[in-house]
Amino acid sequence: MRIQLEAPAKLTLSLRVTGIRDDGYHLIRAEMVSLDIFDSLSLDPEGSEFVVINQDKSTQGEQDDLVQQALRAVNCQAGVVLTKRIPAGAGLGGGSSDAAAILRWANQRDPQVAAAIGADVAFCVAGGRAEVSGIGEVLTPLEHVNQTFTLYTPAMHCSTPVVYRAWDSLGGPVGENGNDLEPAALHAYPALAEHRDFLGSATGQQPRLAGSGSTWFVEGPYEGPGLVIAHTLAPQ
Repeated sequence: MRIQLEAPAKLTLSLRVTGIRDDGYHLIRAEMVSLDIFDSLSLDPEGSEFVVINQDKSTQGEQDDLVQQALRAVNCQAGVVLTKRIPAGAGLGGGSSDAAAILRWANQRDPQVAAAIGADVAFCVAGGRAEVSGIGEVLTPLEHVNQTFTLYTPAMHCSTPVVYRAWDSLGGPVGENGNDLEPAALHAYPALAEHRDFLGSATGQQPRLAGSGSTWFVEGPYEGPGLVIAHTLAPQ
């Protein structure tokens, strides 16, 4: 019998870079929330094949995918069909949430185990709303707040390592809009500015960048081409 799992997106509402460890990892203090946008995973505990379905196209998944890393972390083997709805490279934690779904299924909620897979995985295991610090492994749960956001994700991929390298090269700028990675992302990917301005014009609000991008968001529900309305979720 196949097991059905859901992997909700995460949204980083604010992010400050507070330091850099000796091993080069950046320390952060961020507020993150879970959203009602989901990838889905169908698990066959007797299988081993890994298939990814994205926009109705089916491909073989990679062995270094975070889902596979999570299965290895819990010493499990399973066939997985992963249906992607959270866009990749968008700052919405799709891959991290997919891995977190595996960890929850295996009843593995240790933040250190999760953080060894990826910086956002520990939050995605817990879900809800939290202050996130360290390299992502230190979680302080916050009271759930019902919030609605409008997201705009352009058809471009932002690499988190590239954005952090840009932040370093710029001397560690402080983001005026609550996200220290925003000026670095705009420096590394200048086309982000026109997408920010598109959402600003469509909503009359000041957009904020989700993590390292490429998604821009504002609070409140706004309808329009390419805009996605999402709501916060309580903890898993």
